[in-house]
Amino acid sequence: MLVLGIDTSDGVSVALIDGAAPVEDAAVLARADGADPRRHAETLAPAIAWVLAEAGVTAAAIGAVAVGTGPAPFTGLRVGLVTARSLSRVLDVPAYGVCSLDALALQSFDVFVADGPLEVLVATDARRREVYTARYARRAGRGLDVERISEPTVCAAADLRVSVDERLDARGRPFADAFAAGEIAVVGRGAHLYADVLPPTVGGPEAVDAAVLARLGLHRAAVEGETDLEPRYLRRPDISPPVARKRAS
Repeated sequence: MLVLGIDTSDGVSVALIDGAAPVEDAAVLARADGADPRRHAETLAPAIAWVLAEAGVTAAAIGAVAVGTGPAPFTGLRVGLVTARSLSRVLDVPAYGVCSLDALALQSFDVFVADGPLEVLVATDARRREVYTARYARRAGRGLDVERISEPTVCAAADLRVSVDERLDARGRPFADAFAAGEIAVVGRGAHLYADVLPPTVGGPEAVDAAVLARLGLHRAAVEGETDLEPRYLRRPDISPPVARKRAS
């Protein structure tokens, strides 16, 4: 079964993996990434078409779709979710929703391998000098999933640094001390944008890899049966409908 992974929580990431293999060994047949965070509608469909052509298959070969559910700004996230749901209906295949921060955390533990940091703080760009963020712990075994320590939230990058410095890590050490000792990694584009307050860990990923997201979606679907497709906006859209003017009496 081929699984198409889609994430539009930042730019656009699309990948096709071979879901017939064991999840941890699922081969990436093709991948396309676009870094522009404001051209999702123009970029996503051509990226999907390119990935399918590169893999030498048609859309009819897709057996499931995995899609990032954010958190992310409203417009970009909606493009990815609507596309995934449409493909699911047209092709009559399941769609798996995956929190985009979870996928980025899994990528981080894959990069840092077994002797790397015990925890990861993910911070992605929410604009307005804010970040979407959550904390994660490494799971034992081959790392097919991650353990979320804190639920996704949105806050100012500066406020996040203040709050984490006041917290304790999973082992009871002050967060700042654990970070200085290299036991906690900070990853994501938000950390790179606001490096003055959230210095990123060298070598950590900045954006979601749709292939990792697809692998995570397939794993969770096998374990849990269904996955949540509800979007994580965490705040109101940047653009609101105009308010009707009051008539002068």
